[in-house]
Amino acid sequence: MRSITETYDSFAKLSPDQTAIHTTNQQISYKKWNVLINQTANWLHALPSETKTIGILLPNDIPFLQMFLGACRAGWIAVPYDLKWNLTELKQRIHLSSPSLIVTTREIYSKIKHQIPNVTVLQDCLHNISQCSTSFEWEPEDDLPFYIGFTSGTTGSPKAFIRSQESWSASFDCNRIDFELNKTDHVLIPGALIHSHFLYGAVSTLYLGGTVYLLEKFSTAKVLSWTNNFPITAVYVVPTMIEGLLKETISINKPLKVISSGAKWNERSKIQFRQRFPELSLYEFYGASELSFISVLSEKEGMQKDRTVGKPCYGVEVQVRDEDQEIVKPYSTGKIYVRSNYMIAGYFDQEGVIQTIKDDEGWATVHDMGYIDEDGFLYITGREQNMILYGGINIFPEEIEKVISVHPNVEEVAIIGLSDSYWGQVTAAVIKGKNNLTEMQLKRFCKKHLSSYKIPRKWFFLNEMPYTTSGKIARADLVKQIESQVSHH
Repeated sequence: MRSITETYDSFAKLSPDQTAIHTTNQQISYKKWNVLINQTANWLHALPSETKTIGILLPNDIPFLQMFLGACRAGWIAVPYDLKWNLTELKQRIHLSSPSLIVTTREIYSKIKHQIPNVTVLQDCLHNISQCSTSFEWEPEDDLPFYIGFTSGTTGSPKAFIRSQESWSASFDCNRIDFELNKTDHVLIPGALIHSHFLYGAVSTLYLGGTVYLLEKFSTAKVLSWTNNFPITAVYVVPTMIEGLLKETISINKPLKVISSGAKWNERSKIQFRQRFPELSLYEFYGASELSFISVLSEKEGMQKDRTVGKPCYGVEVQVRDEDQEIVKPYSTGKIYVRSNYMIAGYFDQEGVIQTIKDDEGWATVHDMGYIDEDGFLYITGREQNMILYGGINIFPEEIEKVISVHPNVEEVAIIGLSDSYWGQVTAAVIKGKNNLTEMQLKRFCKKHLSSYKIPRKWFFLNEMPYTTSGKIARADLVKQIESQVSHH
């Protein structure tokens, strides 16, 4: 059983002075990092706890990674919570994951301490941790769970999934083989660690012995200046960030690996990107929270086949099946099934029972549809459900529809995704209303009940919705109707 912190001891001995993490105001060596992780593990080990679960409600900084990886070393489970969630969303997820304690900043603590149990202030924890022993002896049990994340189910209510350390440490082979990363890499992490793409980027870099450069929050200017001023060799991004970089005038004049996940890029910005940044090599991968890495498209292959999401990653098998579970021929569309050691252990419910996502042979699906060509490249044709991918964030129409439909002057509502060159997709609300209902009224209404990124960006008012024969709103027709309306403007 591999643990995701197991390499720190040897890096602390072999290259004690090498920088492990570099932030705006701090640099920490592997020797110091190893000590911090050991102290954090000892501190957690000594705490009385039923669930051995720590909630992390912190900004992007060294303490976030320290709490996360200290928990891993102690055999605890870490649960990152998003600073953008409103109180209701936060409570829902705390209820699902039942942490023994939640570490947060003093400022957030003062806002939520009366509403949320077991919250503690980071500074106090760090003080207690600094008193702990600097060596940690403990053998992890087999395949220990270490990470709880959340996906919104199709109903829009969150589902909690749980991962084992083995699932991530096995996937570090993808970093080595598919992305050709190793201990000489200096890796920029410009996005929020609450997103597993960026968290994984940081954790895998530390496992391989590279240096992590961590931005507090994403800014195109910072990404460009850090890339040009520091010896950065790789950067993790989502397509939205690339769109932002294309708008800047500064260029990057050195070889750099760009590892992109999230929404599929549009061809226009890929061509622009290659023209603007000829030195950069692009690795796009397709994955899912539940399945982890699925396929990867390298720079050379991306030039030849730009509509594909690439070939299966190292250690991943992919099948496309029809409704009868038969494997289909090349170019035939079906549901994508995946088998690898990188998947989540399963979803877990309130009682802590884990429901696996795999069948008896170890295959699983997140209901994406697609096909494979004769060379073994995978193409995605769409989501089986209606999910909207907004700048790498999944948004579920059902959740927003539920809120808007409560408004007394809304007769019917459909939330659809409209393609957008910057975000990939933006949410649009299509409303059938009465009493001169306005966009302003609905936006105000949404602000009370939804996180800001879920509030629709565009609003359309119709006298009549298109319906399917079974009387449901015909989403595909509606999207076509609205898209053509938009393009005629």
